[in-house]
Amino acid sequence: MNRRDEIENLNEAMREASNKRLYERYLAVRLYLEGHTFTEIGTLLNRAYQTISRYWTTYRKNGLEGLELDHSPGKPVKLTDEQLDELANTVEKKQPADLHDSR
Repeated sequence: MNRRDEIENLNEAMREASNKRLYERYLAVRLYLEGHTFTEIGTLLNRAYQTISRYWTTYRKNGLEGLELDHSPGKPVKLTDEQLDELANTVEKKQPADLHDSR
């Protein structure tokens, strides 16, 4: 597939993207195909050079499908399983008045 076709495929994907993050990934790859550097794109999108580079590498390896979003795990949980169970139990069975701190 030539560069012009790739850009047109990205434009179509961008039109259909309902998720802002996915749209941004498509845009980053399109801008790179248009001749912008990773640094320029990162500045434009307020993303790190490495992030833009990763989008490009993923696109090259897996195409548009590679840019689709996986579940973002977020920060690691800091509570133990026991603490999570206790918290769930408290939320489920107690009223705010039951939790009043008498300091």
